[in-house]
Amino acid sequence: MPSDDDLQAVQRLSQAYRQILAELAKVVIGQKQVIEELLVAMFARGHCLLVGVPGLAKTLIIRTVADALALEFSRIQFTPDLMPADITGTEVIQEDKATGHREFRFIRGPIFGNVILADEINRTPPKTQAALLEAMQEHQVTVGGRRHALPEPFFVLATQNPIEQEGTYPLPEAQLDRFMFHVWVDYPSADEELEIVQRTTADIDVRVVPTLAAEQIALLARIVRKVPVAEHVARYALQLARLTRRQEADAPDFVREYVHWGAGPRASQYLVLGAKSRAALHGRYCATADDVRAIAPAVLRHRLKLNFNAEAEGVTADEVVRRLLAYAPLYSSETKPRGILDFYRSADAG
Repeated sequence: MPSDDDLQAVQRLSQAYRQILAELAKVVIGQKQVIEELLVAMFARGHCLLVGVPGLAKTLIIRTVADALALEFSRIQFTPDLMPADITGTEVIQEDKATGHREFRFIRGPIFGNVILADEINRTPPKTQAALLEAMQEHQVTVGGRRHALPEPFFVLATQNPIEQEGTYPLPEAQLDRFMFHVWVDYPSADEELEIVQRTTADIDVRVVPTLAAEQIALLARIVRKVPVAEHVARYALQLARLTRRQEADAPDFVREYVHWGAGPRASQYLVLGAKSRAALHGRYCATADDVRAIAPAVLRHRLKLNFNAEAEGVTADEVVRRLLAYAPLYSSETKPRGILDFYRSADAG
């Protein structure tokens, strides 16, 4: 049974989530799913890749989230001539005028912040993209043989333009896998776009009130890890990831036809961790299979490498995930999920 302190902590997190949404609504119009996925990933201590055409407020959303969370914000505009040292920092020789002694002094780069906006991350060569790998995974950078810890909490929120690919450097699968979520930013509705036009063309000064400090965010992120998940929910998340692998015996026909490489173990981990975070943000001290299904597209879409058949027929990763969720419906006593019967026999026996 959860303790009263844990239940109260989840309620505080849920209340803070509602306050953050209210502050974001002052600046960002619509994009509710994008904002939810962004906050789910952040409270799960994950990184996000936001993909959408220009002009959909990707940068504005990230900047406003940083303001609402009272976090140190740093923006890095990725360009073809950007070097790794431009991100991580560099060492310079500094002379003591009194003694004449010279020594190396580390000058921090823009990656030393809480929320790092990696704007148009596919605009820079792989050498510079790789400079983010250690930072994203280890929360540290190594310069001149010395390790420098990054401030906590630390989030990399990268943006990418999906339509203009000339002169770009697509992210390798190893780096894509380090992003917890691939968040798709879509066009606003007609009513939302009208409100955007009216608000942004008027003389309106909106200020976002910080809701949580860095220390509070770190504390609440630890609470997310404590949220329990039932075994059958964890099994469901695991099987969703495993069904994307064509070599699996239970893999559906459409996976064998369209998927070249499926999701790795990080997908299973992030499905469970994201479900915990989403449940806590909604005030529930228990992750459910519905939470897993809600975040499945954001977790899986960038972890599926489709083959030529999918490209020729116009089948996208989102379409494969949609079919997968229909193929493996929620487990119930009346309806057994197709393709994963054996996986749940232990639950039936219990």
